[in-house]
Amino acid sequence: MSTAVAESAWCVVVPHHARGARQARHRLAAALAGTIPPALLADVISVAGELIANAIRHAEPLPGGVVRLAWRLRTSEEGRSVEVRVTDGGAAQLPRPRSAGLEEADGRGLTIVEALADRWGVDRDGLGQSVWAELS
Repeated sequence: MSTAVAESAWCVVVPHHARGARQARHRLAAALAGTIPPALLADVISVAGELIANAIRHAEPLPGGVVRLAWRLRTSEEGRSVEVRVTDGGAAQLPRPRSAGLEEADGRGLTIVEALADRWGVDRDGLGQSVWAELS
């Protein structure tokens, strides 16, 4: 017996700048509000915010000076899940969690993503990279 799965997907392209990160978070929140539980929405927005901030801080932009945030809402008999994917122009090093000291102002982004997401990863091609996370 097959399991029925419904999917919806959205994408927003924003400037490779802090203003773009804010725009992307607001668009994501508006698109998913009322469709997933509030606690999951809060986690999705937090994870997307960390991924976008990392793209802006550590990676090159895509052509046109932009970053792309895509998300997919999946509904099945097991419940709802959301995949968020941030695509940028890539960086010299692959994104990886690091240990930040108590006095350090940053360095916790991927640790937060690891804590909130069911799984996450990085896809690279010749045009850039996508960092994605799945939450349910």
